[in-house]
Amino acid sequence: MRRRGAAPLLAALLLTLTACATAPHGPEPYPAPYRPPPPRPAPVAPRPERFADLPGWAAENHAAAFYAYRATCQVSRDPAMAAICRRAMTVDLLDDAHARAFFEDNFRPEVLPGEGVLTAYFAPEYEARSRPDAEFSAPVRARPADLVLGGPSGKEVLQKTPAGLAPYPDRAWIEAQGAGAPLAWMRPEELFFLQIQGSGVLTYPGGRRIKALYAANNGQPFVGVANPMRDRGLLAADNTSGDAIRTWLADHRGAEADAIMRLNPRYAFFRLAPDDGLPPLGAGGLPLPAGRGVAVDLTRHELGELYWIDAAAPTLAGAFPTYRRLVAALDTGGAIKGDIRADLYLGQGPAAGAEAGRVRHILRLHRLVPRR
Repeated sequence: MRRRGAAPLLAALLLTLTACATAPHGPEPYPAPYRPPPPRPAPVAPRPERFADLPGWAAENHAAAFYAYRATCQVSRDPAMAAICRRAMTVDLLDDAHARAFFEDNFRPEVLPGEGVLTAYFAPEYEARSRPDAEFSAPVRARPADLVLGGPSGKEVLQKTPAGLAPYPDRAWIEAQGAGAPLAWMRPEELFFLQIQGSGVLTYPGGRRIKALYAANNGQPFVGVANPMRDRGLLAADNTSGDAIRTWLADHRGAEADAIMRLNPRYAFFRLAPDDGLPPLGAGGLPLPAGRGVAVDLTRHELGELYWIDAAAPTLAGAFPTYRRLVAALDTGGAIKGDIRADLYLGQGPAAGAEAGRVRHILRLHRLVPRR
């Protein structure tokens, strides 16, 4: 799903990011030449610990964690992790005690220094139309033909122009110029959230269901709108959840809502596919298990790694007080950056969306590493 490179990103709405509104560009100037970002600092070494040190480990549903692990462990490319995965495939049905023993016999925990942020994302279901009208006025856009990957890494998002390659323009330019063929039409605020999540299901009158799958993004940085809306007095400090943001955007649909959404210059493009009823795919190409998969910064972590998340002290009203569970790194997202940063996949539909929109907790992260 996510990401698909987009990903995961309802969570990032809640990050402490600000920006100035971007006015629509004309067709004229091309963006400045690409300059590579500065190198990231080296990570701090983790510290070994015991399973007894993990807050909530004894209360975990180890059997549920084991079956989620077994369904996704093949995504890891680490030889030691692959050996444990093969071992898991040979095990018969496990009760909670035996599942706990499996993890404790095969792994040892280590705590990553410092604190970070846990957020959450989900697979949305939104109404769509085949033709625009006053309510369904925002196009779900296909990847434009002038969007290419290149630059020093071969992965920079660039635009082919008569003058050569340049960084792809921002949300305001894309909307003003109509870049990318329309595939479907949605309510503007719901398209905005679909772009944050990275994929979802579109439902049409008569019951037809189509998956909107992430195809590309414009390479611009993701900027959350929660804090700017709070700072402008549009939302209460403890009520910057996804539902609150979406409701405000719907109530102010038009120029006001457009100005807020354009604070985020990142723009996602999609492709449509039949709805197969399966969960969205993570960056490793496997279906995401609800509540057991996280998006992480893949410059800091490896796909398939196991983590114990210990997240508490929520900042948003109505949130669950803690999230303590075993999860696997199965996805990534454009706004998921840093060592102690995770975005928890919570499932599909409105209930998952309501919960995901309230997750912004202080995170302590523990990695489970193979016993050598």
